[in-house]
Amino acid sequence: MQGKLQGVAQDARADQSRGLPGTGDGVWSTIRTEAIALAEREPMLRSLVQPILISSSGTQMLVRVLAARLSAGGVDRGTLEQVMTAAADGDLLRAAEADIAAVTTRDPACPGPCHVLINLKGFQALQAYRFTHRLWRAGKRESARFLATQAALAFDVDIHPAARIGSGVMLDHGSGIVIGETAVVEDDVSILQDVTLGGTGRETGDRHPKVRRGVMIGAGAKILGSFEVGECSRVAAGSVVLKQVTARTTVAGVPAALVRVHERAEVPAEEMSQDIL
Repeated sequence: MQGKLQGVAQDARADQSRGLPGTGDGVWSTIRTEAIALAEREPMLRSLVQPILISSSGTQMLVRVLAARLSAGGVDRGTLEQVMTAAADGDLLRAAEADIAAVTTRDPACPGPCHVLINLKGFQALQAYRFTHRLWRAGKRESARFLATQAALAFDVDIHPAARIGSGVMLDHGSGIVIGETAVVEDDVSILQDVTLGGTGRETGDRHPKVRRGVMIGAGAKILGSFEVGECSRVAAGSVVLKQVTARTTVAGVPAALVRVHERAEVPAEEMSQDIL
């Protein structure tokens, strides 16, 4: 096994030296370097990083890692790779890069971008959503629903393919997050585990929250209804929000009420502070 491992790592380094597409640029080059080091340091984890080592672009890395996670329950991995590859585009890859940067800068426990790609299910669930959203917009709605269901089973994160989510988003831990069909999450938002962006009952049409840039939503918060959570606001852990949240404020409680107004420079999504007072 050790000899085979060394061969894989040597091949990967050779690919880098030849400048294969996407492997020498930015975060994907760093991920590849970290994957090589991990494979050599912990040979038992070689199969975990193999999808990275055999890839020649950032898109291939992303698709192969996700397909490996989503192929539970007998779903053909090759089919998943084909479906996601067909849906991929440059905007999707740039959004993934921004999401990786969001995690590495906001999570003090994160050792690097390779860890984000191969281990963090909040990131993986968000990228799976990005593929389902493109399938949805292309009219391939059954494929989108199927892939979204696989993602929910694999990651315990349920995001409707029609939801609109920006870049630089962190789903911290991920478990239990639900984002509804007409929800909007703008750029540079942080959402912790067990958060729901949902409706209030059986209404149809536009029925889910609109979360603006720079917002942080604490663990277990439930935001129910079609209204804005204003720019650079904070929703405290465990809150139930049933009405609009003014920009640059913190709300807390059941039902949520105003706790304080922020200083102009505060960006809760980046600071990740849970101190609501």
